[in-house]
Amino acid sequence: MNKISGFVAATALLAALSAVSCAKDKPATSETSAVTTSKDGAVYQVDTANSRVEWKGFKIVKSENASHFGTIKFQSGEITMHEGKLESGKFTADMTSMTSTDLKDDSEQNAKLIGHLKSPDFFDTEKFPTATFEITSVKAKPEGDYNTEISGNLNIKGISKPITLNANVSESEGIATIATEPKDIDREDFGVKFQVPIANGLIKNEMNLQILIKASAAK
Repeated sequence: MNKISGFVAATALLAALSAVSCAKDKPATSETSAVTTSKDGAVYQVDTANSRVEWKGFKIVKSENASHFGTIKFQSGEITMHEGKLESGKFTADMTSMTSTDLKDDSEQNAKLIGHLKSPDFFDTEKFPTATFEITSVKAKPEGDYNTEISGNLNIKGISKPITLNANVSESEGIATIATEPKDIDREDFGVKFQVPIANGLIKNEMNLQILIKASAAK
């Protein structure tokens, strides 16, 4: 590495460290959007056995290939559908159900990673066993790869933030499905500010989430 490249790399690393330090000093606070949806349509109950959140996290400095990914189950949830269109909804995810798909064949490393993610360093699932997402507005998207824009309040570790997701929503014979576009959220917005030692590679602030819902018409 020449002197110029070394200087650029060192500057980038110092900037990253400075950003981490500043973020740790800034407390995470809740922000919410008003719920503007109606609930005039048919109620559908979330099929918790066939619905999930898919998550992905990355390290920086070392390599983009240094990542982990897995799933989180839903504890409960319901949506309303009106004339085949999504109208409203609220979901509760069971944070204690978090799994690591990429380490499924390495039980020791899997247990180590999930144990750390559930600890107070990250999601503190003993104190905050659930996370929620409540839909605040729904808009049709007539063009593009997704037919619906869903806005809502995401609550993790007792902290709420408004987010907007693109999604494909469909309904047929009493079964509704929702598949959102993978979305990056800033974990530090929700008070998840832990960083590993530099030698192990800094963890990206962004974590990627995708919501996959299957729901059945209530009888």
